[in-house]
Amino acid sequence: MGNLLVPRHSNLERIAAVVVRQGGLSWMHRVYLIILMFAVALTLSLAARAQPENDDVEIVGEFLLLVLGTAEGKQEALEFIDTRWQPSFTPMVLEVLLISRDPAFAAQLVALLQRKTGLSFGFDLQQWQQWLWNRAPDFHPAYADFKSALYGLLDEHFEAYFASGRAATIRLDEVVWGGVRQDGIPPLRHPRMTGVAAADYLADDNVVFGMEINGDARAYPRRILAWHEMFVDEIGGLPVAGVYCTLCGTMILYQTRVAGVNYELGTSGFLYRSNKLMYDRATQSLWNTLWGKAVIGPLAKEGVALPRLSVVTTTWGEWRRRHPQTQVLSMATGHTRDYSEGAAYRDYFATDELMFQVPTLDTRLKNKAEVLGLIFPQYPSQPLAIAADYLAEHALYHDQVGALRFIVVTDASGANRVYEAQDVEFTDWDNEATLRDKFGAVWQLDEAQLRRDDGRLLHRLPAHRSFWFGWYSAYSHTRLVH
Repeated sequence: MGNLLVPRHSNLERIAAVVVRQGGLSWMHRVYLIILMFAVALTLSLAARAQPENDDVEIVGEFLLLVLGTAEGKQEALEFIDTRWQPSFTPMVLEVLLISRDPAFAAQLVALLQRKTGLSFGFDLQQWQQWLWNRAPDFHPAYADFKSALYGLLDEHFEAYFASGRAATIRLDEVVWGGVRQDGIPPLRHPRMTGVAAADYLADDNVVFGMEINGDARAYPRRILAWHEMFVDEIGGLPVAGVYCTLCGTMILYQTRVAGVNYELGTSGFLYRSNKLMYDRATQSLWNTLWGKAVIGPLAKEGVALPRLSVVTTTWGEWRRRHPQTQVLSMATGHTRDYSEGAAYRDYFATDELMFQVPTLDTRLKNKAEVLGLIFPQYPSQPLAIAADYLAEHALYHDQVGALRFIVVTDASGANRVYEAQDVEFTDWDNEATLRDKFGAVWQLDEAQLRRDDGRLLHRLPAHRSFWFGWYSAYSHTRLVH
């Protein structure tokens, strides 16, 4: 298990006592748990804490033994679970299998699972997950505490994510560990920027995420963000977080100040439907990246949502040409990585296969076909995805969501920008900066708006690219244009 960190949570302390009482624990983990109990309350005796308060605590202790126990302890725990089996045990067995490092014992767990469910998925854990996630949720009352205890052994920060009593608006069993600790993929906090002249490490065809706020133009190369997946910064005086989920191909720019509170976000280490979950430092709530909402923890019940801002996926050469005064993310990040183009996730991007399972896939497009995703705060129940290939063939594309009419403008590099259209119908676009409407009026394009020659403005609307499977997993009710 590597360097394990011990949970520090009152209910987990009781669970630790149960695990010690039940025996079969390896000497290293026994020492860890005993130290825990003395550190929590030196005035309490080990004997006084050795009795479980309820059946749920005992069940969590037995499931922890499947991971921490000696061979004898694991066998006794397996017999306990077999004898006391309930269908609601299934998610906990799968969690154990996902982090098990004991192939022989894992085979016994798989055999148990197959016998109890009547299924024969063997060691195909993704098939087990997909089957489970397409069934009605059935969680044992001890599941949240089990998940908190299990992952708290890997990182003490994980305890708070899943502690019992924390509000959740998503299924807890669909929250999957990504294999790293909290901020194990390190976000770039107020990273060093540089000017165009010093950005000789970028080739013109390198992909960048471009954004401009209050005249402050920035470019964040994908090849750098692929190693960090998030930056926290101020652009144009506005606190923002740029979140790049490599697995689902999304780069979303969020304003982090809401109702006077600035949320300090980081990378939780967990995924939901192959989409990274963020956390905030103050409450350790988990946030869905594609929704911009807190989904587990104190903020989930408050309905906090981050405002989306505009971002464009383009090339360095095109962005630099349009914004010669732009700032660009420096490679002096404070971390040692291979920041060359394509070094990170090359194999993943080269196939249509997923790294983590999702409940359902939609075959109208390939899994990793790119779409432009649009979800407007006025119409949260009407998401729209437009295939990037379709937009490349329709450089001016008019559409409507609810009463909101808009136009998608695609330039020669394939970059998409979305603007409100109101009552205007555009008929011509020079692939540079000039549009004409059906009455012949001339409009100039910039990152913030379309401006007519008489001063009328049409404002930019937030949108971002995504892999189709990632967008569909977050918005299965989406409309698709392709």
